[in-house]
Amino acid sequence: MLQLVLTILIYLIIVIPVGRYMYHIAAGKHTFADPLFNRVDGAIYKVSGIDPQKGMNWKQYVLALVGTNAVMVAIGYIILRIQSIPLFNPNGIKGMEPTLAFNTIISFMTNTNLQHYSGESGLSYLSQMLVIIFMMFVSAATGYAACVAFIRALAGKTKDNVGNFFVDIVRITTRILLPFSIVGGLLLVWQGVPQNFDGNIVVKTLEGTYQAIAMGPIAALEIIKHLGTNGGGFLGANSTTPLENPTILSNLIELYSMMLMPGACVITFGKMVGDSRKEHRQKVTQDAECVKHESFTARLFGREGRSIFLAMGILFIVGLSLCFWAESQGNPLLADIGLNQSMGSMEGKEVRFGVAQSAMFTTVTTSFTTGTVNNMHDTLTPLGGMVPLLHMMLNVVFGGKGVGLMNMITYAILAVFICGLMVGRTPEYLGKKIEGREMKLAAICIIIHPFLILTFSALAVATTAGLAGITNPGFHGLSQVLYEFASSAANNGSGFEGLADNTYFWNITTGLVMFFGRYLSIVIQMAIAGSLMKKNFVNESAGTLRTSTVSFAIILVFVVYIFAALTFFPALALGPIAEHLTIWS
Repeated sequence: MLQLVLTILIYLIIVIPVGRYMYHIAAGKHTFADPLFNRVDGAIYKVSGIDPQKGMNWKQYVLALVGTNAVMVAIGYIILRIQSIPLFNPNGIKGMEPTLAFNTIISFMTNTNLQHYSGESGLSYLSQMLVIIFMMFVSAATGYAACVAFIRALAGKTKDNVGNFFVDIVRITTRILLPFSIVGGLLLVWQGVPQNFDGNIVVKTLEGTYQAIAMGPIAALEIIKHLGTNGGGFLGANSTTPLENPTILSNLIELYSMMLMPGACVITFGKMVGDSRKEHRQKVTQDAECVKHESFTARLFGREGRSIFLAMGILFIVGLSLCFWAESQGNPLLADIGLNQSMGSMEGKEVRFGVAQSAMFTTVTTSFTTGTVNNMHDTLTPLGGMVPLLHMMLNVVFGGKGVGLMNMITYAILAVFICGLMVGRTPEYLGKKIEGREMKLAAICIIIHPFLILTFSALAVATTAGLAGITNPGFHGLSQVLYEFASSAANNGSGFEGLADNTYFWNITTGLVMFFGRYLSIVIQMAIAGSLMKKNFVNESAGTLRTSTVSFAIILVFVVYIFAALTFFPALALGPIAEHLTIWS
């Protein structure tokens, strides 16, 4: 427990200054690194023909985002198909099969990084660099850019300008992703993660057999994999292998890397929206002194950001506690055959991490929708495995970079609407009235996620092609199917890994779920923000529901859990809950 508490406390110390730095970048304010990065950005704008002064409305922004991603998908698909060429291919990897290439390119462009291939045997170094690592940067920057535009629209400083997508993606890449990746990558190399272009090394083991040890630019991929909440491993065993994650220090570096940006996005939201609300209150009262007196936490997170961060934090702590408790109990079936369970369930876990850091990593990777793993999720206890499954179904426990915040704001709009109905007032959020158009869009957005998961899961268990991939009969087999589609819809990418999923059925269905799960949500949420952006601020009154309080954070947690119970409980009851009752009966 001390490990877990200290890990979270160190995270809070780190995330606040990073969040303030990201806020300055998103708001176009001065930072200490401007003298260098202004020149770099200016050169990129000039070469690319980007006008940094030209703004876009939300529709133009979305078209630019989707169009840019589509071009990259086409180029990446071609590279995967022809990767057998003798260029950065010392291991002689062949070109990808069409449906696997389709699944892979959609996976990495949508920030999902689901892998239906084994990293070391499925990709050449050329593909690892030009497709995988490149997409990890671009998909992460795309998600954060969408979030920044979304926040600008909610702040409502202009009526029809959410920024410029091309400017945002350049600034995010050059000022956040690249410098953080260089520092983090060097730290991983220091801990022993390989970074080279050598071919695989064949060694003779102590048992007298021969084993191939993978080489390549592993550290470069490893850091952006976590920093960009991507998750796809250079190796099939991902961060469980010492080549990707050799020590407890490298484990913490990877852990904080994937937690950093999603948490910082909430602080960016709180600060940007807070600036806008302060300006409005100053106009109304003509008294700057009335907005200066804020609590310590409000100054750190922003008033609105504080409640959102608290709600996400509560969801995370509840999930982490359940996962750690479940894994600490051990597996009674193993105890029945004489295995010692005093240290909890160590099945599928690395000894150097143990139960505590395995439970932490599991909860973080599916809460922050990264998808990397330092233990085998398929071997988690039923309740321990239910936590990552549930958090991907919720998709709001911090979530991926930017997109998780956008999902939580959608739930916040639903929460103020429900509370408004209870007290007989028109619901308001961030000083804007929530009316029919916003509620219809929010309802559609919230419904899409469970629709994709449950519909495609039903298709998998109702067709011969889907059933052929299930290797575990009974309750656990259903959990594997639910996990695969929840991971795809949440743009997470981790898996129970018990499925035989490199088939036409699984490649195509999960590819479609990843595509729609990513882009439909972004388009609808941008439409909500664009609608709110055009509305005038409403002055606060005695009947206004304050959304910056602890009580609203708790309301938000209950709304999220109630929605999850109504939507997913029947499926969970037939999967991990039934499996748990069977084991412990």
